Amino acid sequence: MPVPARDTLNMRVKPEDRSLFDWAAKAQGKTRTDFILEAARRAAEEAILDRSLVQVSAEAYDEFILRLDSFPRQNGSLKKTLQTKAPWE
Repeated sequence: MPVPARDTLNMRVKPEDRSLFDWAAKAQGKTRTDFILEAARRAAEEAILDRSLVQVSAEAYDEFILRLDSFPRQNGSLKKTLQTKAPWE
């Protein structure tokens, strides 16, 4: 049996929330469904990433901390860029 391209998800929402979703979706040129799916997907990914654990060796961690605590090296190109007037000014 083929898997459908999309599945159905039913939700009950307050009328004012639905109006807000519709207004925001229209402002971005999207359908309500696409707007809500994008927002929900983004929130789900952030929730999962916030709980991700990165494990490294003690040596790698010590090197990371050392680099965080050290002063940045001189960077002539960056210094020049920061001192250059922006084109829109």
